[in-house]
Amino acid sequence: MPYRRRKACGLAAAIAVAGGSVLLAAPAAQAAVVDVNYACETKIGPKGAVSPVGITAVKSGSGYTVTMSFEKGVSDSPVELPKGVMVPRAELVVGGAESATVQVKGVPNAAVIPPSTPIKIGQLTGTYTPKKSGKVTFTAGKLTVHALGMDAAVCTPTNHPKPALELDVTGAGGSGGSGDNGGSGSGGSGDQLPKTGPLDSAAALGTLGGTVLLTGTAGVLWLTRRTARHTAR
Repeated sequence: MPYRRRKACGLAAAIAVAGGSVLLAAPAAQAAVVDVNYACETKIGPKGAVSPVGITAVKSGSGYTVTMSFEKGVSDSPVELPKGVMVPRAELVVGGAESATVQVKGVPNAAVIPPSTPIKIGQLTGTYTPKKSGKVTFTAGKLTVHALGMDAAVCTPTNHPKPALELDVTGAGGSGGSGDNGGSGSGGSGDQLPKTGPLDSAAALGTLGGTVLLTGTAGVLWLTRRTARHTAR
């Protein structure tokens, strides 16, 4: 018993260490600030600007909260914009394990934007829920500045920016296990490997228990009959 206990404790410790190793080895998201050259179509003509853009993601339930950050504006306001009338939104292009588009949106401007002043975009947030598992990338896409009830500027990246975020994700279907790939037998060939799962082990133990019980019962009956014969003699 002491040996078995030591062996069990050693196995538990090994599993705990292995689990810790897996956690330590889990890949982290790789993020970078990328310069995006935007070409904007505005109500007062074409505009252009380069803005450093960063993208981050935080796990939230079965998905991620994705944040897109602009370090500077991409277009000037031709007129004064009152407080709360400008809302930016953008598209993030997802590549890698799956192809998708994530919509992110900012908050209304908290202060008046004077004319001929760069429109500060700030941070835009959205939700991404992966459908497939693997490594995905996020790249800045089209940016739209909605102000005074209209899309005042629509900006498109022209320099084919690199992804600003690379992330390992698990889709809704998990890793798509191959549990159904086995057992495609050819009609009872008789050479199938024995099953060794927990349920089969339980069934085996049950069968063994039943055998022991029957053997014990037979022994009792045999002893009873033998005793009766000796008494009769």
